[in-house]
Amino acid sequence: MQKRFIVALTGASGAIYAQRLLSKLADAGHKIDLVISEAGCVSFGAETGIHLSAARLDAEKLLPGRTENVTVHGPREIGATIASGSVRHDGMVIVPCSMGTLARVANGFADSLITRAADVTLKERRKLLLVTRELPLSLIHLRNMTLATEAGATVFHACPHFYNRPQTVEEVADTVVDRVLDHLGVDVQTARWKEAR
Repeated sequence: MQKRFIVALTGASGAIYAQRLLSKLADAGHKIDLVISEAGCVSFGAETGIHLSAARLDAEKLLPGRTENVTVHGPREIGATIASGSVRHDGMVIVPCSMGTLARVANGFADSLITRAADVTLKERRKLLLVTRELPLSLIHLRNMTLATEAGATVFHACPHFYNRPQTVEEVADTVVDRVLDHLGVDVQTARWKEAR
């Protein structure tokens, strides 16, 4: 069954997690509402060599030949469909989620389309996954994670596992991405504990 997900990228390291998530959702035929912050474009370009423009995002650069189910939104489009609670979706993932974005979401500061969509997702009691990656974590980060969790989000700190003995960077990233997909209710073939190689 086709589902609809909001995927947002912000200015933290971890572009590969976003790449792998988008690829798996697109390959499964799900609808994707995609938004990337300006800082997200900078980080993504630095890590992948793929240079994006938040204002004029070309989804084809992210998902070559697989954009038929992708709707792109600019980060300042506060009037976009995903900013409304009346628009139904099956979950939102902010990946990677910067500590600044976490702070805004945790404290209800909806100053961009990403944080507005997250705020709406929480108030509508839909799934919101925040794939954070910062290390080490400060007390402020931990308190914001607690606030976000209390508000209904799932803080998904990007900690890969190695019991399946991943051989490539993509396989390492997939140990996180496949768990994200599990939480979204998307069927995924993945190595699980005691089922690993």
